[in-house]
Amino acid sequence: MNSFDIIGPVMVGPSSSHTAGAVKIGNISQKLLGTSVRKADIFFHGSFLATGKGHGTDRALVAGLLGFPVDDSRIPDSFRYAEEADMDFHLSGIDLGDVHPNSVKLLLSGDEGKKIEIVAASVGGGAIRVTEIDGLPANFSGDYPTLVVNNLDQPGHVTEITSMLSHKSINIATMQLYRSSKGGHAVIVLECDQEVPADAIRWLAHLEGILKVTYLGLAKTAKNS
Repeated sequence: MNSFDIIGPVMVGPSSSHTAGAVKIGNISQKLLGTSVRKADIFFHGSFLATGKGHGTDRALVAGLLGFPVDDSRIPDSFRYAEEADMDFHLSGIDLGDVHPNSVKLLLSGDEGKKIEIVAASVGGGAIRVTEIDGLPANFSGDYPTLVVNNLDQPGHVTEITSMLSHKSINIATMQLYRSSKGGHAVIVLECDQEVPADAIRWLAHLEGILKVTYLGLAKTAKNS
């Protein structure tokens, strides 16, 4: 633990988990979509649903989807800015079952027909975890460049991806593998120490058996192929 974990982020309050964390969830979700958000169906769970309105969680989440940082003075007026940006959003509640109480489910649509479904949680001090993407499990913080590969559960995909990253001199910080069933749909989540080049993402997206490649880049706008 360091002093940032104790003090929390520089932010627009009142809560690091219900406000700053919600902004960060919105930021990362928009980057994972890879384009401006045109429509957002937002479903709050647990404590986010019960006390979120008082903490401004709804406005914070919308602000994050607009790309506002956690210390942006426009956060309390995010609904107005969303209307100006022609972003259609709907807020409601949901029971996501046995998940973190500060969880939210997002159904996002953007330009060029891009869509993504995300479940994420604000876990305290402004930190978050993305726990599901497009119906499959995930577990990453958004603090590293992150590559999410949806693929058919076939031999060879892990080797292809890790070999490509090695060729690009990219070190893997963490790697997680999930699948719906043997031979069904699978997802590979890799947190990296360096940014993944756009040409490498395009190469992955065109491999046989790869269904979708989503990239969370920290230095530039994410790509979603």
